[in-house]
Amino acid sequence: MENIIKESVKNLSEVGKEAPKLEGVPSGVEGLDELFFTSKIENGKVKKISLGGIPRYAVVNLTGISDTGKSLMVEQFAVKQASLGKRVAFITVETPATFLSIGLKERATAMGIEDTKVVEDNIYIIDAASYGALREDIKVLLDTLAYTIKTYKIKYTVIDSVTGLYEAKEMLARTFVRQIFNFLKKWYQTAFLVSQKRSGHEEFSAEAAGGYAVSHIVDCTMVLTKKMIQSQYDERLYKRPIGEMIRFFRIDGCRMCGHDTDTHVMEITEGGLVKIGPRLKDLLKKT
Repeated sequence: MENIIKESVKNLSEVGKEAPKLEGVPSGVEGLDELFFTSKIENGKVKKISLGGIPRYAVVNLTGISDTGKSLMVEQFAVKQASLGKRVAFITVETPATFLSIGLKERATAMGIEDTKVVEDNIYIIDAASYGALREDIKVLLDTLAYTIKTYKIKYTVIDSVTGLYEAKEMLARTFVRQIFNFLKKWYQTAFLVSQKRSGHEEFSAEAAGGYAVSHIVDCTMVLTKKMIQSQYDERLYKRPIGEMIRFFRIDGCRMCGHDTDTHVMEITEGGLVKIGPRLKDLLKKT
């Protein structure tokens, strides 16, 4: 016990020497990378410097109601990293690997990546949708992920969705998420965890199935939502015709670096790509 007490207390300067460099990782999502920044002091004033991507080694929670673009965003992230020659572990909990592969290839084509082979060679799918032992036993899943990371030198991980690992045990959500978070930190992974919202949750809050278990533990949370244009008031306010869907994106928090705190309009293109657009407040100013 005495050793634990001594070893657990460290001076900031000592810990800082071990800390990795704060830098951005391209997300593959147009309009997202500019929303993270770091700061420096110039001439006595604080100046924002774009990070150029999500923070490296961040564990990011991506949450929202159905059909808001969560899976599309993490697929774009996986494809982008793979296209750069980086290896990605993609844990699929909802969609069997065979069908996920179709979506990933479509995303690569829509993103204009001609060399799809480099994408195929650098994404390793862990099929928890088809193998119940992976989905129902967190230790088996993490052992499988550890094997994948060690064998294939993985630096990026996607779990779609983490909710599927505890959907029948939501009271234990915090325990599950904490184990996953600690594991990803131990292995220095930059990761996306998709979490699902249940009916009754406020659409634009970070709360999802299992309460705030995910958002309270992870480094960063992004929230997606949508709204149907149903009245002339909505039509005038959002400048969209009645019957059209408008989607929104917000970074709920990020403890690793500075970030844009505004709500943004978001688009899903005909090719199935997510794009982050202008700030909602700028759109509303024009009404």
